[in-house]
Order: sequence, then structure tokens, then C-alpha cells
Amino acid sequence: MKKYKTALFDLDGTLLDTLADLRDAVNYALKEAGRPERTTEEVRAFVGNGVKKLMERAAPDAGEEEQARLLAVFKKRYAEHMMDKTRPYPGIVELLHDLKRRGVGCAVVSNKFDAAAKGVCAGCLGEFPSVVIGEGNGVAKKPDPSGCHMALALLGADAQDAVYIGDSDVDATTARNAGLDCILVSWGFRDRSVLENTGEKRICDRPEELGEYFI
Repeated sequence: MKKYKTALFDLDGTLLDTLADLRDAVNYALKEAGRPERTTEEVRAFVGNGVKKLMERAAPDAGEEEQARLLAVFKKRYAEHMMDKTRPYPGIVELLHDLKRRGVGCAVVSNKFDAAAKGVCAGCLGEFPSVVIGEGNGVAKKPDPSGCHMALALLGADAQDAVYIGDSDVDATTARNAGLDCILVSWGFRDRSVLENTGEKRICDRPEELGEYFI
């Protein structure tokens, strides 16, 4: 089994269960616009490609101006309530503490907009991981590899010693685009069948399984 020195993590669906707060903010924006609300399972299917795409999927027939209003309402509502129901998945905090103790470099590379990514990490995970990169500030959305490359540079890490860990087909593609190995997790926002269809062979069912892949 290959062992790694650096872990780059997706955020939503991998480290944190953010779905309820995302759903609530989506539905708040839709309700404000007089549109029907979406179910939890619908929102689960919509996430993964950033908040702009999330709202486009939630209201696919909205014009450009309405989409802009929906996105603005969503962002404001989410910024104010993103910690209401969001929690780390069981075992994640323990995993991160164990990796820190072993000297493994860790970062988050997410499609969540940057301020929200940093906010929920600080609220749920404290000061670790120290590098958190979200969408914005010149960083393109995954599966563009630029966020991963930036994280490696900030950590002073080599791609050959690093692995990207996520819960979706977007994450598997991101890893390939960045020239990184990939491990997928089954407790997040995508069904196991979606993960298996990526061609990635390593799919973990519990956070403690991830620890086996590091020095």
C-alpha cells in the first residue's frame, strides 16, 4: 500500500456534512423569489460544482437577472446560517488530529466560495487544516487543478507524495487533472455507484480507514 505525506481534502460531503444548511439557504432564496422549494435529495444532487451552478440547477428556467438575484440571496443567507446544522462527519476530527500528530500536511480544496469554506472549517475544525482554498480570489472551480496546485505550493509538498480525498466524480476528475492519486469516501453526497463509475478503486467507508494511507 502506498503511503502519503500530504492529504488534500474536499470539504462538503467529505469532512463536513453541510447539506442541511445548503438546502435551507437554497430554499430560502427560492421562497423569496416565489419559487417552489427543493427536497434534501434534490439539493444533494445539485451540489459539487460551486454555488452558482447550485442555484442554476435549483432554478433551471430562471433568466440571467433572476439567477443573479437568487445567488445573492443564497450567499447572504448561507453566510449568516452556514453553521446552524453543519457538523464534521463522525471520526473526522479524530482523523485530522491523528494526521497532525504524525506530521502529515493537510489542506482543504473546495468548490465552496472561499469565505464560506474558511468559515465552516474554522467553526467545525478549528485551526487545522491550516490551508483552506475555496472558489474565488483567482482560484478556478474544480475539476480545474489550480486549487490543488496552490495548496501543494503553500504546504511545500510534492504531488508524488500527496493524495486528493473526496466524495464525488468531480473530485476524482480533479485529482486526475492535478496529477494526484485519489481516494474516495462513501459517506458523502454521491451514491457508491457514482464513485465506482469513476474508475477509482480505493473507496473508504469510515474515516479511520483513511489513516492507513499515511506515514
